[in-house]
Amino acid sequence: MFIYLHKKYIDMNFKPNGNWVVLPDPSKKKTDSGIILDDKTAKSITTNILEVLAAGPQCGFAKVGETVMVDPRAEAMIVHIDEKQYIMISEHQLLGKW
Repeated sequence: MFIYLHKKYIDMNFKPNGNWVVLPDPSKKKTDSGIILDDKTAKSITTNILEVLAAGPQCGFAKVGETVMVDPRAEAMIVHIDEKQYIMISEHQLLGKW
């Protein structure tokens, strides 16, 4: 499965179980140009609008490639897949999609 995100393809071999959804980790401690951010600045640029990278077989709402809004109060699991950091949430923590 190839996923289009930020103008490059991500080959994710991981398939979540049940109604779990894999999303990119919105927290950044460093910019793309290499500038290290303090905690306050990093928190101010965090977003809850993300693209679905993988979805479990019981997900009826979110599909791979769709842009979703995550409940800002949602608790997410931080997971490492293919040496990159992502978050996993249950589908019921999604507020909507585009």
